[in-house]
Amino acid sequence: MRAAVLHEIGQDKLEVLDDVETVGFGPGKVKIRIRATGLCHSDVSAMNGVLPQPAPFIPGHEGAGEIVDVGDGVSGVGQGDRVLVCWLPACGQCPACKRGQSQLCLAGFMNAGTPNFKRPGGDVFGFAGTGTFTEEVVVDAGCAVPIPDDVPFDIAALIGCGVTTGLGAAINTADVKAGSSVAVIGCGGVGISAIQGARLKGAAQIIAVDPVASRREAALRFGATEAVSPDELADAKQRVTAGEGFDYVFEVVGKSATARTAYETTRRGGTLVIVGAGAMDDNLQLNMFELFFDEKKILPSMYGGGDVLQSYERAIALWRAGRIDLESLITHRVPLSEINEALDQMRTGVALRTCIEI
Repeated sequence: MRAAVLHEIGQDKLEVLDDVETVGFGPGKVKIRIRATGLCHSDVSAMNGVLPQPAPFIPGHEGAGEIVDVGDGVSGVGQGDRVLVCWLPACGQCPACKRGQSQLCLAGFMNAGTPNFKRPGGDVFGFAGTGTFTEEVVVDAGCAVPIPDDVPFDIAALIGCGVTTGLGAAINTADVKAGSSVAVIGCGGVGISAIQGARLKGAAQIIAVDPVASRREAALRFGATEAVSPDELADAKQRVTAGEGFDYVFEVVGKSATARTAYETTRRGGTLVIVGAGAMDDNLQLNMFELFFDEKKILPSMYGGGDVLQSYERAIALWRAGRIDLESLITHRVPLSEINEALDQMRTGVALRTCIEI
């Protein structure tokens, strides 16, 4: 079986091998034939060590495909079903799930430390307990979410992570108010989805902030009212808000420097939403006086900040109705054999989302 493997944390290229096998199939598990998978920035963050992940591992967590086998005790899905991969399934039993915060369930993270692949040289992990840069993957049945027949695999893959994360940040976490002002810092696939979410909620001004010109141009097509480079943000704040700051600012980069800029760009009493996944040793500095005096709300948004199954259904309904554009998020397509080209497209910022067709 073919798969793209990172041998050691810190390497910047993947090796596509044909000697990989799935392991762990049994009761409560399903085997999925991956048909399409998106390249998410979190995959790159795991490769370079920003996000913790044992190696060697197969990146990828934003995938969709068909179930080829089900283990004993599996109900709700069967052989031949079309599914997307949920990398953070809810157990339904932990305190977070019982509180209605299933996006904070840790059950899925426990899978990240168990190998679900092997090679002649030893065990291979799947990123976030999945690993979709491969032809087949074995995961818990809860990771396989059925999708309707009219949803293409590439669209379903995006819904499995980036779209759900970005839309949910605006709709669930921030609950953007109609007529408000919004700035989105970082306009890849997740940032563009946050822009679409803010537009759906009726934001009056949506300022897209990104250093890459092509991404700024794309943001305007997806609903941003203005797009600026990072060094133009201060001027936009002055022009659009008379210097007060934006009602909502979304940080979709995952760095303390941009989070600090986002905090300073948020008005007093406004809301800063942290969407980007950053490193454990990258600390955001805030002083106690400004926290008290400015009364700015800081809201982290994990996987869209809501029930992911409901978020999937909402994204599909909005896509069907033409309220959100998901096809245009896919700016590049490559076969698995050209996965390193996809990585270059992400690192240079030329791609919003690259679909790897398997």
